[in-house]
Formats: sequence, C-alpha cells, structure tokens
Amino acid sequence: MTDLQVDQVSELAQRQAALRRVATLVARGVSPSTVFTAVADEVANALRVGNCVLVRYLDDGSCEPVAAHDEARLEKIPVGARFPLDGDNVAAMVLRTGTTARMDSHEHAAGPIAAAVRDVGIRSAVGAPIEVDGRLWGAAVIGSSAPELPAPDTEARLSDFAELVATAIANAQARDELMASRARIVTAADEARRRIERDLHDGAQQRLVTLSLRIRTVEASLPSDSHLKYEIREVAEELVAASEELRQLSHGIHPVVLSNAGLRPALRALCRRAAMPVELSISVERRLPESVEVAVYYVVAEALTNTAKHACASLVTVTVDADDVRVRLSVADDGVGGANPRGSGLIGLKDRVEALGGHMDVTSRDGEGTTLTAEIPCAAV
Repeated sequence: MTDLQVDQVSELAQRQAALRRVATLVARGVSPSTVFTAVADEVANALRVGNCVLVRYLDDGSCEPVAAHDEARLEKIPVGARFPLDGDNVAAMVLRTGTTARMDSHEHAAGPIAAAVRDVGIRSAVGAPIEVDGRLWGAAVIGSSAPELPAPDTEARLSDFAELVATAIANAQARDELMASRARIVTAADEARRRIERDLHDGAQQRLVTLSLRIRTVEASLPSDSHLKYEIREVAEELVAASEELRQLSHGIHPVVLSNAGLRPALRALCRRAAMPVELSISVERRLPESVEVAVYYVVAEALTNTAKHACASLVTVTVDADDVRVRLSVADDGVGGANPRGSGLIGLKDRVEALGGHMDVTSRDGEGTTLTAEIPCAAV
C-alpha cells in the first residue's frame, strides 16, 4: 500500500470515527446546541480545515451562526449574530439552490459576509444544506485559508455531517412536540379534576348540607318523647357522614387549599392526614406555577399512600425546596424497601413530572427503605 493510500485510509477512518461520535450524541438525545458544537469541531478536524460554521436561515432573509469551530477566532462572525444573505457567499448559494455549493475564491465577492470572510483570511468555502422535515433549515459551511482548492469530494463528506445535524434537530423537535402534548394532557386532566371538585362542592355537597339542616330542624320540632326523634337523628347523622365522605372525595380529586393558599398549607394538611408520622420540611417562599404545585402535591400524596400501603414505615421525611429555576422534592421512609419503580402509580407520577420537563427517581433496596426524588423546572412568577 502506498503512502497516499495509507493517508486515504487513515483519513476515512478518522471521518467515520467522527461521524460515529456525532451519531452517538444524536442517539442519546442531547440538546441540538451540543450536537451543533460537536459537529463544527468534528467537521473541522475530519476535513482538516480551520473553520466550520453551522448557520440557520431566518424568516427575514438573514442567517444566524449557531455553532463554530474557528482556529482563527472569527470575532467578526460570532455565534448568535445575524447576517444578511446579500451578495456572494456560500450560505446564500445553498439557500438559493437547496444543494451543496462552493466558492473557490472570495477575492472579488460582494456583500457583508464575503467582506468578513476576506478580513479573516478565508480563501475558499464549501457548504451543504441542512434539511429538516423537507424544509431547508440551514447550512454547514467550512472555510479554508490554504491556497489549495477544496478536494472534489468535500461536498459529499460535508453532507454526511449535515444529515446528522438534521437528524438531531428533527429528534429535538419531536421530543418538544411530545413534551408539549404530554403537558397539554396533564393540564386538561387537572382542569377536569378542578371542575369536578367544584361541581361536587357547589352541587351535591351543598344539597346534603342543606338537607341535613332541614332534618335537624324537623328533629328539633318534635316532642322529646316522639318515637320518630331517634330515627330522624340517625338520618341526620348519616347525612353528615355522607357529606364528610363527599368532602374527602372532592378533596382527593383536587385539593381546594392548594388552589387557594398554595403548596405549604396543602402539604401540611396532607402530611397531617397521613397514616404514619411525617416530618415535613418545605422551603418555598413564593407561589409556583399552578401545574408545578399540582405536580408536587400529587407526587407527595402518591408517595405517602404507597408508603402507608406497602412500606411498614415508622417515619417518613418529606423535603421540598425551590429556587428561581427548579423545585426539588424528596420523600424518604424507613420501611422495608423493595418498591417497584415501574408500579402503575409511580409511572403516572413520572409521566406527570416529565411532562413538565422534570425527572423523577426512586431508590428502594430491600430492608433500606424507599426514597423518591424529583426535580421540576419552575420559572419565577
């Protein structure tokens, strides 16, 4: 094998390794910004150029660099800046044609991008389109200051990386759409719970209270020796019991105190009603978004219910704190452990938390108790 062939094989192996590294990031579902940065670095190294920029096309006819690998420190083409696509430049050519493009020289090219490219000493450039869901999203552009022209297969090599960027963007958009759909489902369910609670409180529960008062009035009007007095008293007591059961039921559907007073009093009331001793520590000094408060409440409620049913615990510790970015909660017991993280109740809680962009974990070793932790993003309100 000649030295040239060895170099070609080595370069191919390096390019394939770079593609695998980027593909691994895409498969892991990391953020598009992380993929963008990795692609810019890998392309520059694999294609042995000093500059690689990923640009996104904007609706106003300009473009925005979203990642760059730049040995020359291109301050004049910074990430996040906007550049008009006027004149002669590879990004504009890709936008016009929807295919790969190259400029072997920028010496006489017109326009602000061409001027910036000349200022930093880039001679030639090659670009490949990034298409997402059939739409031209942006372009991957490499630049070189070397006097040699880019190799004839540069466009094809660059296109491989552009396809991975497109996959990462499509995956991220699909995840965002899924998260938004799950959040809408959770919100709709919470609104339905609230409506049912309100209907029960304002309807059936009020009718039971009114009927109980009327029965008490009838009881009071009867002579003390009337044989009906005892029977009516029993009916009144049953009505009171039924009203209390309905109140507890409506409270379980959606706690009024949570809507009216916030997380702290709602959790205190929940812990007081628990079937075992609960130590509550809550450091939340403001009202959180309603969806977040509801999620925290139901996570704690379900965890306490599971503990009462299965853990044989003598103590549960509930800790909740929040800053401007996220709310963190922990429910830990000293019970028998061995909880199934895939139980239907926990799966439902996990779905609720993840629908809000958070995550939840359960640790439960046999004989060591169970600890449920969760973090949920919460913007300041």
